[in-house]
Amino acid sequence: MGSGSEHGLTERGEQRERVPVGASAVPRHRVRLDQPRAPRRSRLPEYDPEAFGRFSERIARLLGTGRFIVWMTVIIIMWVVWNVSAPADLRFDHYPFIFLTLMLSLQASYAAPLILLAQNRQDDRDRVTHEQERKQNERSIADTEYLTREIAALRMGLGEVATRDWIRSELQDLVKEMVEQRALFPADPSHRRDEGDR
Repeated sequence: MGSGSEHGLTERGEQRERVPVGASAVPRHRVRLDQPRAPRRSRLPEYDPEAFGRFSERIARLLGTGRFIVWMTVIIIMWVVWNVSAPADLRFDHYPFIFLTLMLSLQASYAAPLILLAQNRQDDRDRVTHEQERKQNERSIADTEYLTREIAALRMGLGEVATRDWIRSELQDLVKEMVEQRALFPADPSHRRDEGDR
């Protein structure tokens, strides 16, 4: 076959997989790392996590109200009173109230995970909210710093601009200076005659 068979190539130049020889040699399926793995079929029932999460939040909201405590207390009192005072053939849970204990344990065993799931969802929402608030605060700080720099630049620029008060004071100084020069150097009488002729 030549050198092609030594390197695992067929005559057409395609690479073929080397199969080990021997009694214990079993061909292995090669896993491609550049392609996603096909989803496995689950034997568990499928459910919508978002719908289940909303359901757990509703249950947690109900369990966290005073109304639930009042109704739970009323049901337990009715249960105990019925199983103590009803005729013996109508009682369904006799004195140690084992069935009541079982029902309360079952309710607690379901309520605790549902409440934890609702809290986890609320924590996730809080984390997203805090992240958005942190980004908003960073943007606000950056905007504030930018505006502070702009105001400082405007103040520096205004320091070099002539204001109305400064121009007024400069003009008053010039008028005073002219009055003083006129007092020191009176005008020529011939010049006054020319002004009168005009």
